Amino acid sequence: MKPIQMVDLKGQYAFIKPEVDVALQEVLETTSFINGPAVREFQADLEAYLGVKHVIPCANGTDALQIALMGLGLKPGDEIITADFTFAATVEVIGLLNLTPVLVDVDPKTFNICPAEIEKAITSKTKAIIPVHLFGQSAPMDEIMELAHKHDLFVIEDNAQGIGATYTHKDGTKAKTGTIGHVAATSFFPSKNLGAYGDGGAIFTNDDDLAHLIRGIVNHGMYTRYYHDVVGVNSRLDSMQAAVLKIKLQYLDYYNERRKTAAIQYSQLLSDHPNIITPFRLADCNSHVFHQYTLRIINHDRDGLVQFLNANDIPCGVYYPVPLHAQKAYTHDGYNEADFAVTNQLVQEVISLPMHSELTLDQVEHITLKIKEFLV
Repeated sequence: MKPIQMVDLKGQYAFIKPEVDVALQEVLETTSFINGPAVREFQADLEAYLGVKHVIPCANGTDALQIALMGLGLKPGDEIITADFTFAATVEVIGLLNLTPVLVDVDPKTFNICPAEIEKAITSKTKAIIPVHLFGQSAPMDEIMELAHKHDLFVIEDNAQGIGATYTHKDGTKAKTGTIGHVAATSFFPSKNLGAYGDGGAIFTNDDDLAHLIRGIVNHGMYTRYYHDVVGVNSRLDSMQAAVLKIKLQYLDYYNERRKTAAIQYSQLLSDHPNIITPFRLADCNSHVFHQYTLRIINHDRDGLVQFLNANDIPCGVYYPVPLHAQKAYTHDGYNEADFAVTNQLVQEVISLPMHSELTLDQVEHITLKIKEFLV
Protein backbone atom coordinates (compact mmCIF):
# COMPACT_ATOMS: atom_id res chain seq x y z
CA MET A 1 0.00 0.00 0.00
CA LYS A 2 1.37 3.42 -0.93
CA PRO A 3 1.69 6.10 1.78
CA ILE A 4 -1.58 7.80 2.64
CA GLN A 5 -1.91 11.51 1.87
CA MET A 6 -4.60 13.88 3.10
CA VAL A 7 -4.66 15.22 -0.48
CA ASP A 8 -2.56 13.46 -3.13
CA LEU A 9 -1.63 16.28 -5.47
CA LYS A 10 1.42 14.41 -6.78
CA GLY A 11 -0.69 11.44 -7.78
CA GLN A 12 -3.23 13.68 -9.43
CA TYR A 13 -0.55 15.54 -11.36
CA ALA A 14 1.03 12.29 -12.57
CA PHE A 15 -2.31 11.29 -14.13
CA ILE A 16 -2.58 14.47 -16.22
CA LYS A 17 1.12 15.38 -16.50
CA PRO A 18 1.47 15.30 -20.32
CA GLU A 19 -1.50 17.64 -20.81
CA VAL A 20 -0.46 20.02 -18.03
CA ASP A 21 3.15 20.24 -19.16
CA VAL A 22 2.13 21.12 -22.71
CA ALA A 23 -0.35 23.75 -21.52
CA LEU A 24 2.16 25.41 -19.19
CA GLN A 25 4.85 25.40 -21.88
CA GLU A 26 2.45 27.13 -24.24
CA VAL A 27 1.86 29.93 -21.73
CA LEU A 28 5.60 30.30 -21.23
CA GLU A 29 6.22 30.53 -24.96
CA THR A 30 3.43 33.04 -25.61
CA THR A 31 4.35 35.04 -22.47
CA SER A 32 0.67 35.98 -22.07
CA PHE A 33 0.86 35.69 -18.30
CA ILE A 34 -2.01 38.04 -17.36
CA ASN A 35 -5.44 37.88 -19.04
CA GLY A 36 -4.06 35.64 -21.75
CA PRO A 37 -6.01 33.24 -23.96
CA ALA A 38 -5.90 30.50 -21.30
CA VAL A 39 -7.91 32.69 -18.91
CA ARG A 40 -10.61 33.44 -21.47
CA GLU A 41 -10.81 29.79 -22.55
CA PHE A 42 -11.10 28.52 -18.98
CA GLN A 43 -13.75 31.13 -18.22
CA ALA A 44 -15.85 30.03 -21.20
CA ASP A 45 -15.43 26.34 -20.34
CA LEU A 46 -16.48 26.90 -16.73
CA GLU A 47 -19.53 28.93 -17.79
CA ALA A 48 -20.58 26.03 -20.02
CA TYR A 49 -19.95 23.44 -17.31
CA LEU A 50 -21.94 25.31 -14.66
CA GLY A 51 -24.68 26.54 -16.96
CA VAL A 52 -24.15 30.09 -15.72
CA LYS A 53 -24.04 33.25 -17.85
CA HIS A 54 -20.95 34.84 -16.30
CA VAL A 55 -17.76 33.55 -14.70
CA ILE A 56 -15.32 36.26 -13.62
CA PRO A 57 -11.93 34.77 -12.64
CA CYS A 58 -9.93 36.39 -9.86
CA ALA A 59 -6.84 35.83 -7.74
CA ASN A 60 -8.23 33.65 -4.93
CA GLY A 61 -11.38 32.50 -3.21
CA THR A 62 -11.30 35.11 -0.45
CA ASP A 63 -11.06 37.88 -3.04
CA ALA A 64 -13.98 36.26 -4.86
CA LEU A 65 -16.18 36.60 -1.77
CA GLN A 66 -15.05 40.14 -1.09
CA ILE A 67 -15.58 41.26 -4.69
CA ALA A 68 -19.01 39.63 -4.82
CA LEU A 69 -20.00 41.67 -1.77
CA MET A 70 -18.44 44.83 -3.21
CA GLY A 71 -20.64 44.48 -6.28
CA LEU A 72 -23.87 44.56 -4.29
CA GLY A 73 -23.71 48.18 -3.15
CA LEU A 74 -23.84 47.37 0.55
CA LYS A 75 -23.14 50.04 3.15
CA PRO A 76 -21.13 49.91 6.40
CA GLY A 77 -23.22 48.41 9.17
CA ASP A 78 -25.41 46.33 6.86
CA GLU A 79 -25.89 42.87 8.35
CA ILE A 80 -24.85 39.69 6.55
CA ILE A 81 -26.07 36.35 7.92
CA THR A 82 -23.80 33.36 7.58
CA ALA A 83 -22.88 30.10 9.30
CA ASP A 84 -20.95 29.90 12.55
CA PHE A 85 -19.38 26.60 11.51
CA THR A 86 -17.13 27.32 8.54
CA PHE A 87 -13.71 28.67 7.55
CA ALA A 88 -12.99 32.24 8.61
CA ALA A 89 -12.72 33.66 5.08
CA THR A 90 -16.51 33.76 4.85
CA VAL A 91 -16.79 36.19 7.76
CA GLU A 92 -13.39 37.82 7.20
CA VAL A 93 -14.53 39.60 4.04
CA ILE A 94 -17.64 40.89 5.79
CA GLY A 95 -15.43 42.56 8.39
CA LEU A 96 -13.00 43.94 5.81
CA LEU A 97 -15.86 45.81 4.13
CA ASN A 98 -17.14 47.23 7.46
CA LEU A 99 -20.28 45.15 7.17
CA THR A 100 -21.71 43.36 10.20
CA PRO A 101 -21.49 39.56 10.35
CA VAL A 102 -24.42 37.80 12.00
CA LEU A 103 -23.50 34.21 12.79
CA VAL A 104 -26.14 31.50 13.14
CA ASP A 105 -26.15 27.80 13.97
CA VAL A 106 -26.08 24.90 11.54
CA ASP A 107 -27.92 21.67 10.83
CA PRO A 108 -26.42 18.76 12.83
CA LYS A 109 -26.82 16.36 9.88
CA THR A 110 -25.41 18.37 6.99
CA PHE A 111 -23.30 20.93 8.92
CA ASN A 112 -24.82 23.58 6.64
CA ILE A 113 -26.56 26.78 7.70
CA CYS A 114 -30.03 26.23 9.17
CA PRO A 115 -32.87 28.16 7.47
CA ALA A 116 -34.86 28.40 10.71
CA GLU A 117 -31.88 30.07 12.39
CA ILE A 118 -31.49 32.44 9.44
CA GLU A 119 -35.11 33.56 9.76
CA LYS A 120 -34.75 34.21 13.49
CA ALA A 121 -31.69 36.41 12.82
CA ILE A 122 -33.23 38.67 10.15
CA THR A 123 -33.61 42.32 11.18
CA SER A 124 -34.27 45.60 9.40
CA LYS A 125 -30.50 45.88 8.86
CA THR A 126 -30.13 42.48 7.18
CA LYS A 127 -29.14 42.79 3.55
CA ALA A 128 -27.71 39.39 2.54
CA ILE A 129 -27.23 35.72 3.36
CA ILE A 130 -24.05 33.78 2.66
CA PRO A 131 -24.76 30.03 2.66
CA VAL A 132 -21.65 27.85 2.58
CA HIS A 133 -21.77 24.52 0.76
CA LEU A 134 -19.65 23.05 3.52
CA PHE A 135 -17.38 20.05 2.91
CA GLY A 136 -18.91 19.73 -0.57
CA GLN A 137 -22.56 19.31 0.40
CA SER A 138 -25.15 21.70 -0.97
CA ALA A 139 -26.87 24.01 1.49
CA PRO A 140 -30.74 24.00 1.47
CA MET A 141 -31.03 26.54 -1.31
CA ASP A 142 -34.80 26.40 -1.86
CA GLU A 143 -35.50 27.43 1.71
CA ILE A 144 -32.74 30.05 1.64
CA MET A 145 -33.97 31.60 -1.61
CA GLU A 146 -37.54 31.68 -0.27
CA LEU A 147 -36.34 33.63 2.76
CA ALA A 148 -34.34 35.94 0.52
CA HIS A 149 -37.34 36.70 -1.68
CA LYS A 150 -39.60 37.19 1.33
CA HIS A 151 -37.24 39.71 2.95
CA ASP A 152 -35.66 41.21 -0.18
CA LEU A 153 -32.15 39.93 0.58
CA PHE A 154 -29.17 39.08 -1.59
CA VAL A 155 -27.82 35.51 -1.54
CA ILE A 156 -24.08 35.03 -2.06
CA GLU A 157 -23.18 31.35 -2.33
CA ASP A 158 -19.80 30.38 -0.86
CA ASN A 159 -19.04 27.53 -3.25
CA ALA A 160 -15.35 27.16 -2.36
CA GLN A 161 -15.85 23.55 -1.24
CA GLY A 162 -18.82 22.56 -3.41
CA ILE A 163 -17.89 22.98 -7.06
CA GLY A 164 -19.51 20.31 -9.19
CA ALA A 165 -22.28 19.48 -6.73
CA THR A 166 -25.80 19.33 -8.15
CA TYR A 167 -28.74 20.70 -6.18
CA THR A 168 -32.21 19.27 -6.83
CA HIS A 169 -34.97 21.82 -6.33
CA LYS A 170 -38.33 20.94 -4.81
CA ASP A 171 -39.87 20.91 -8.29
CA GLY A 172 -37.34 18.34 -9.50
CA THR A 173 -35.20 20.69 -11.59
CA LYS A 174 -31.46 20.62 -11.02
CA ALA A 175 -28.76 23.26 -10.86
CA LYS A 176 -25.07 23.35 -10.05
CA THR A 177 -24.21 24.90 -6.72
CA GLY A 178 -22.97 28.43 -7.26
CA THR A 179 -25.63 29.19 -9.88
CA ILE A 180 -28.71 29.51 -7.65
CA GLY A 181 -28.13 32.67 -5.61
CA HIS A 182 -27.65 36.19 -6.92
CA VAL A 183 -23.88 35.70 -7.04
CA ALA A 184 -21.38 33.06 -5.92
CA ALA A 185 -17.71 32.75 -5.11
CA THR A 186 -15.35 29.82 -5.38
CA SER A 187 -11.73 29.00 -4.63
CA PHE A 188 -9.20 27.13 -6.76
CA PHE A 189 -6.77 26.55 -3.87
CA PRO A 190 -4.71 23.45 -4.78
CA SER A 191 -6.51 21.10 -2.38
CA LYS A 192 -9.98 21.98 -3.69
CA ASN A 193 -11.93 19.56 -5.90
CA LEU A 194 -11.00 21.82 -8.80
CA GLY A 195 -7.61 23.09 -7.68
CA ALA A 196 -4.95 25.17 -9.38
CA TYR A 197 -1.20 24.93 -8.81
CA GLY A 198 -1.31 28.12 -6.79
CA ASP A 199 -4.02 30.53 -5.71
CA GLY A 200 -7.07 31.28 -7.80
CA GLY A 201 -10.77 32.00 -7.55
CA ALA A 202 -13.86 33.05 -9.48
CA ILE A 203 -17.22 34.78 -9.14
CA PHE A 204 -20.37 33.42 -10.83
CA THR A 205 -23.60 35.23 -11.65
CA ASN A 206 -26.50 35.29 -14.10
CA ASP A 207 -26.99 39.03 -13.60
CA ASP A 208 -25.57 40.95 -16.59
CA ASP A 209 -25.24 44.28 -14.79
CA LEU A 210 -23.62 42.76 -11.73
CA ALA A 211 -21.18 40.81 -13.92
CA HIS A 212 -20.17 44.01 -15.72
CA LEU A 213 -19.57 45.80 -12.42
CA ILE A 214 -17.52 42.90 -11.02
CA ARG A 215 -15.35 42.74 -14.14
CA GLY A 216 -14.34 46.30 -13.43
CA ILE A 217 -13.78 45.71 -9.72
CA VAL A 218 -11.32 42.84 -10.27
CA ASN A 219 -9.19 45.05 -12.53
CA HIS A 220 -8.63 48.25 -10.53
CA GLY A 221 -12.08 49.52 -11.48
CA MET A 222 -11.09 49.79 -15.14
CA TYR A 223 -13.04 48.93 -18.28
CA THR A 224 -10.74 51.05 -20.43
CA ARG A 225 -7.08 51.16 -19.46
CA TYR A 226 -6.26 54.04 -17.10
CA TYR A 227 -9.92 55.07 -16.80
CA HIS A 228 -11.19 54.05 -13.36
CA ASP A 229 -14.98 54.01 -13.26
CA VAL A 230 -15.48 52.21 -9.94
CA VAL A 231 -13.40 51.52 -6.85
CA GLY A 232 -11.64 48.26 -7.57
CA VAL A 233 -8.90 45.90 -6.51
CA ASN A 234 -6.09 44.04 -8.25
CA SER A 235 -7.35 40.46 -8.36
CA ARG A 236 -6.74 38.52 -11.56
CA LEU A 237 -6.33 34.82 -12.26
CA ASP A 238 -2.98 34.39 -13.99
CA SER A 239 -2.67 32.44 -17.23
CA MET A 240 -0.56 29.64 -15.75
CA GLN A 241 -3.28 28.80 -13.25
CA ALA A 242 -6.00 29.10 -15.90
CA ALA A 243 -4.13 26.69 -18.17
CA VAL A 244 -4.01 24.09 -15.38
CA LEU A 245 -7.64 24.65 -14.44
CA LYS A 246 -8.83 24.35 -18.04
CA ILE A 247 -7.37 20.84 -18.15
CA LYS A 248 -8.53 19.82 -14.69
CA LEU A 249 -12.07 21.05 -15.37
CA GLN A 250 -12.36 18.29 -17.99
CA TYR A 251 -11.74 15.78 -15.18
CA LEU A 252 -13.83 17.43 -12.45
CA ASP A 253 -16.78 15.05 -12.72
CA TYR A 254 -14.36 12.10 -12.69
CA TYR A 255 -12.57 13.51 -9.64
CA ASN A 256 -15.88 14.02 -7.84
CA GLU A 257 -17.10 10.52 -8.68
CA ARG A 258 -13.86 9.08 -7.30
CA ARG A 259 -14.38 11.07 -4.11
CA LYS A 260 -17.97 9.84 -3.83
CA THR A 261 -16.82 6.25 -4.31
CA ALA A 262 -14.26 6.60 -1.51
CA ALA A 263 -16.87 8.27 0.72
CA ILE A 264 -19.37 5.46 0.19
CA GLN A 265 -16.65 2.92 0.99
CA TYR A 266 -15.78 4.78 4.20
CA SER A 267 -19.42 4.90 5.24
CA GLN A 268 -20.06 1.23 4.50
CA LEU A 269 -17.14 0.28 6.74
CA LEU A 270 -17.87 2.74 9.57
CA SER A 271 -21.63 3.29 9.72
CA ASP A 272 -22.34 0.43 12.11
CA HIS A 273 -19.98 1.70 14.82
CA PRO A 274 -21.75 3.13 17.90
CA ASN A 275 -19.21 5.94 18.36
CA ILE A 276 -19.30 7.16 14.76
CA ILE A 277 -21.78 9.26 12.82
CA THR A 278 -20.89 9.14 9.13
CA PRO A 279 -21.63 12.09 6.82
CA PHE A 280 -25.23 12.58 5.77
CA ARG A 281 -25.86 12.30 2.04
CA LEU A 282 -28.88 11.94 -0.18
CA ALA A 283 -29.37 8.58 -1.87
CA ASP A 284 -28.04 9.68 -5.28
CA CYS A 285 -25.08 11.47 -3.65
CA ASN A 286 -25.16 14.16 -6.35
CA SER A 287 -25.58 17.02 -3.88
CA HIS A 288 -22.33 16.13 -2.09
CA VAL A 289 -18.91 16.14 -3.77
CA PHE A 290 -16.96 15.36 -0.57
CA HIS A 291 -14.37 18.08 -0.47
CA GLN A 292 -13.97 16.62 3.01
CA TYR A 293 -15.16 13.34 4.47
CA THR A 294 -16.06 14.40 8.00
CA LEU A 295 -17.10 12.05 10.79
CA ARG A 296 -18.57 12.85 14.16
CA ILE A 297 -16.98 10.91 17.04
CA ILE A 298 -19.52 10.63 19.84
CA ASN A 299 -18.99 9.47 23.43
CA HIS A 300 -15.29 8.93 22.80
CA ASP A 301 -11.96 10.77 22.59
CA ARG A 302 -11.86 12.62 19.26
CA ASP A 303 -8.53 14.31 20.01
CA GLY A 304 -7.04 11.01 21.08
CA LEU A 305 -8.12 9.52 17.76
CA VAL A 306 -6.38 12.35 15.89
CA GLN A 307 -3.15 11.62 17.75
CA PHE A 308 -3.50 7.86 17.19
CA LEU A 309 -4.06 8.23 13.45
CA ASN A 310 -1.13 10.61 13.07
CA ALA A 311 1.08 8.19 15.00
CA ASN A 312 0.08 5.51 12.49
CA ASP A 313 0.96 7.69 9.48
CA ILE A 314 -2.67 8.48 8.68
CA PRO A 315 -3.19 12.22 8.20
CA CYS A 316 -6.45 13.75 9.34
CA GLY A 317 -7.84 17.16 10.21
CA VAL A 318 -10.26 18.92 12.52
CA TYR A 319 -12.30 21.34 10.44
CA TYR A 320 -13.01 23.43 12.48
CA PRO A 321 -11.74 23.38 16.08
CA VAL A 322 -13.10 26.78 17.14
CA PRO A 323 -16.46 28.24 16.05
CA LEU A 324 -16.36 31.67 14.45
CA HIS A 325 -18.38 33.26 17.24
CA ALA A 326 -15.60 32.27 19.67
CA GLN A 327 -12.71 33.50 17.52
CA LYS A 328 -10.95 36.51 19.01
CA ALA A 329 -11.38 38.54 15.81
CA TYR A 330 -15.13 37.98 15.55
CA THR A 331 -16.56 37.45 19.02
CA HIS A 332 -18.68 40.07 20.76
CA ASP A 333 -20.92 40.36 23.80
CA GLY A 334 -24.11 40.05 21.78
CA TYR A 335 -23.64 36.35 21.12
CA ASN A 336 -25.42 33.86 23.33
CA GLU A 337 -23.79 30.44 23.62
CA ALA A 338 -27.23 28.83 23.72
CA ASP A 339 -27.75 29.97 20.12
CA PHE A 340 -24.81 27.86 18.94
CA ALA A 341 -25.56 24.51 20.54
CA VAL A 342 -24.98 22.47 17.38
CA THR A 343 -21.77 24.22 16.37
CA ASN A 344 -20.37 24.01 19.88
CA GLN A 345 -20.98 20.27 19.83
CA LEU A 346 -19.57 19.74 16.34
CA VAL A 347 -16.24 21.38 17.10
CA GLN A 348 -15.73 18.77 19.82
CA GLU A 349 -16.68 15.81 17.60
CA VAL A 350 -15.67 16.31 13.96
CA ILE A 351 -12.68 14.71 12.29
CA SER A 352 -11.95 14.74 8.56
CA LEU A 353 -10.27 11.73 6.97
CA PRO A 354 -8.06 11.60 3.87
CA MET A 355 -10.20 12.43 0.85
CA HIS A 356 -9.09 12.81 -2.74
CA SER A 357 -9.55 11.23 -6.14
CA GLU A 358 -6.48 8.98 -5.77
CA LEU A 359 -7.65 7.12 -2.66
CA THR A 360 -7.64 3.34 -3.08
CA LEU A 361 -9.86 0.75 -1.42
CA ASP A 362 -6.95 -0.79 0.48
CA GLN A 363 -6.12 2.65 1.91
CA VAL A 364 -9.73 3.20 2.96
CA GLU A 365 -9.85 -0.23 4.56
CA HIS A 366 -6.59 0.41 6.44
CA ILE A 367 -7.80 3.79 7.70
CA THR A 368 -11.14 2.43 8.90
CA LEU A 369 -9.46 -0.55 10.55
CA LYS A 370 -7.22 1.78 12.55
CA ILE A 371 -10.17 3.96 13.57
CA LYS A 372 -12.03 0.91 14.87
CA GLU A 373 -8.86 -0.27 16.63
CA PHE A 374 -8.83 2.97 18.62
CA LEU A 375 -12.55 3.20 19.26
CA VAL A 376 -12.81 0.10 21.44
